[in-house]
Amino acid sequence: MKVVNIAEAKAKLSEYLDAVANGEHLVICKRNEPIAELRPIERKRTTPRPIGGGPHKIPLPDSFFEPMPDDWLDAFYNGPVFPDAKRPPRVAEQRETPGSSKRRHRRT
Repeated sequence: MKVVNIAEAKAKLSEYLDAVANGEHLVICKRNEPIAELRPIERKRTTPRPIGGGPHKIPLPDSFFEPMPDDWLDAFYNGPVFPDAKRPPRVAEQRETPGSSKRRHRRT
């Protein structure tokens, strides 16, 4: 990281921009007090990110990248939303917890 004053930054701006383009950081000072930092802009990735790039790499079989079978896709896109829609969902049911009674007493 380079530290320069404003006058030097004005005089050698193109040189410092080349250094920043190569990944270096530049701190610009006014009377030896840092007021700005010049750093490179992060470039967008040009290659796709690798799958499983973490510390625990899991090898993927080649079949992972093959298209899904037609019958599976048909069931996924055209099948029922809730295949077991014979009974209502259990969300609406209330369970009685141990130690609770049906009558609630109001505390004062």
